Amino acid sequence: MPSFAAIRKRAEARKGGAAALAALLPPPPDPAALRALPDDRALAEMTRRIFCAGFVWRVIEQKWPGFEAAFHGFDIARLCFEPDEYWEALGRDKAIVRHGAKIMAVRANARFVADIAAGHGSFGRFVADWPAGDQLGLLDVLARRGTRLGGMTGQYLLRFLGRDGWITSRDMVACLRDAGLDISEAPTSRRELRLVQAQLGAWAAETGLPLTHLSRICAMSVGSNNDAASAQGAGIQDDRES
Repeated sequence: MPSFAAIRKRAEARKGGAAALAALLPPPPDPAALRALPDDRALAEMTRRIFCAGFVWRVIEQKWPGFEAAFHGFDIARLCFEPDEYWEALGRDKAIVRHGAKIMAVRANARFVADIAAGHGSFGRFVADWPAGDQLGLLDVLARRGTRLGGMTGQYLLRFLGRDGWITSRDMVACLRDAGLDISEAPTSRRELRLVQAQLGAWAAETGLPLTHLSRICAMSVGSNNDAASAQGAGIQDDRES
């Protein structure tokens, strides 16, 4: 596999130079902030990612105040004890997206967050303290113990919670394939994801960059050359890395 320097130079050329590329990168993930994340905000982000999956993200963002109100500010204890009638009524609430299965996922994930917090102090602490080189193991926990948190939803959840990690977006995968990694255009198998994890880990050791930056730089080195504003304006929702 090539040095990451060549990929970074390509991304810099596409984005207008080293400074322009750096400006498109988020601040490095802050494990201390993640450890301090309240459990209600962890559940809120789970819910946001679940409802965004397969939907126009912009619509969810516009309706988000309605979600906060409908789900009591994602108060874990309150949601864990709401009766069936409350959840059934949410399916008729026009302030949110009325998707029954996703609404019921909030109920299940409130219990999931409560269980994790009981054993680890908080959900954010659990995520922050998971071994840095084992994103796959953490994704497995989300998929097995959470509801509707598998696949890309789990990857985006970790990113938006503030955990350092990679996202197998279309462009990031295209970069890895161009570099010679033996994965498909949409890698989902354990073998392929292990290869992704190992390669990003190797580049992290080479560069000292966080995985989040490596993932985004990879994505910005190939594909459609969108800035953030034009990508959202065009309704590009399946690849937030470009």
